[in-house]
Amino acid sequence: MHLSNKMLDTMDAFMLLSVVNMKLRNEYSNLTTLCNACDIDCNALQQKLHSIDMEYYPDSNQFR
Repeated sequence: MHLSNKMLDTMDAFMLLSVVNMKLRNEYSNLTTLCNACDIDCNALQQKLHSIDMEYYPDSNQFR
């Protein structure tokens, strides 16, 4: 599944969390790399996931 800015607007935040954490675990070494590769707004992604009380933790490279 390829992430896009449209997905940030339309996807359920909990589904988005699952996809993002899977991509961080399997494909990208950090959030910036994921956002750059998918050409998505990192701030918008973090805001969407913050709406369900999720924060990015660089040490574990995941939202929790």
